[in-house]
Amino acid sequence: MSDAKARASTSMTISFPATLQSRPNGGVAIRMPFDPSVEWGDKKRHFVTGTIEGRGVRGTLTAVDGEHYLLLGPAWCRDPRVGPGAHVTVSLVPEGPQFASLANDFREALGAEAEARGLFESLATFYRNGYVHWIDQAKLPETRAKRIEETVAALKAGKKQR
Repeated sequence: MSDAKARASTSMTISFPATLQSRPNGGVAIRMPFDPSVEWGDKKRHFVTGTIEGRGVRGTLTAVDGEHYLLLGPAWCRDPRVGPGAHVTVSLVPEGPQFASLANDFREALGAEAEARGLFESLATFYRNGYVHWIDQAKLPETRAKRIEETVAALKAGKKQR
């Protein structure tokens, strides 16, 4: 991870205490004490990674009645330290490449096309990584510029991958 990406990731980390809530079909829910769209930018979906009491976690935040939750399956309840009613410390950060951490040329091209940017930010990490990796692997500046142009066009057309 580059220094810029590491700084962006660290500055976006949010830690908070939480009480795990039981879910109707098993598992637990963690209510976010913040609006992820305010903290991390307005997106259709927020993919996150982090820790709950030191255990690694990945997931998607879900909106329920105007609140945002991280919903975890029944497997989380096997460990009594992270079952319903447990008081835990949660640390979360957006997963994958974020708009603010992109290289200037790619960020500027995406920023000029709101539709392409919106789709890019809503994509799962796998797809965002694919686009970023493909652009970053260009050896010549002309090739990189062409790949950025093709990526923005593909995103505007609603394509998750090239």
